[in-house]
Amino acid sequence: MATLRGGLPDRYLTPDDIAVMFSVPIETVYHWRKQHTGPPGFRVGRHVRYDPAAVRAWVTQQSALDTAA
Repeated sequence: MATLRGGLPDRYLTPDDIAVMFSVPIETVYHWRKQHTGPPGFRVGRHVRYDPAAVRAWVTQQSALDTAA
């Protein structure tokens, strides 16, 4: 499987991928989505997917916010 810089896979990520990536329960991923606080996702039919580049950008943004506090 090809990967992007930062070790993210070169495919759209599932909520399970996000849960594993951040070592959080799947319920947390769904809560983030409901509250609009986690990485931005989008729907493909009934399924939620995450663009790896958007996830990387979200992580960078969260790191910047954390260091500014």
